[in-house]
Amino acid sequence: MQKRTGVFHWALVGGGMFAVLALAVLVQRAAAQYPDASTGPGVSVAVRGSVSQTVDRLTKMVAGNGMMVMGELHQGKVLAMTGLKVESETIFVGNPTVGKKLFSAEPGAGVAVPIRVNIYKGANGKTVVRYIPPTKQLHGFGNPMVDKVCKMLDGKLQHMVSMLPK
Repeated sequence: MQKRTGVFHWALVGGGMFAVLALAVLVQRAAAQYPDASTGPGVSVAVRGSVSQTVDRLTKMVAGNGMMVMGELHQGKVLAMTGLKVESETIFVGNPTVGKKLFSAEPGAGVAVPIRVNIYKGANGKTVVRYIPPTKQLHGFGNPMVDKVCKMLDGKLQHMVSMLPK
């Protein structure tokens, strides 16, 4: 392998460093302009109320929309064992009948269902509900039946989260 030296090499390195710096400045400006905006994956909605109040409200909405909480993960409690204090709860939302359709069409659907919904207190102190829409997680299977069911699930999730107090 030949070692790169000279002006061309330093131009490439300098150009790459400039691009990273420019991107960092843009992200910082966007964060200052939109302090509630999230840069993470999926749908993120800042809501009013504590993490536990939001989990309670969302759990009731899930039941009222023909779905159920199929599991819970108490990340805050687990991470407290490491000394980290964080408010974070995850609920796994699904419907066995819908799951049957998905798993019949694509046995690998278990990578994304039941749907994981994370409720946490953000760095700005606001409670946030975040999930990755099933269409984004399962689109790669290229299965029209999976896509159809996922679109329906996306709509249900969007409806429920939109009903939470902002």
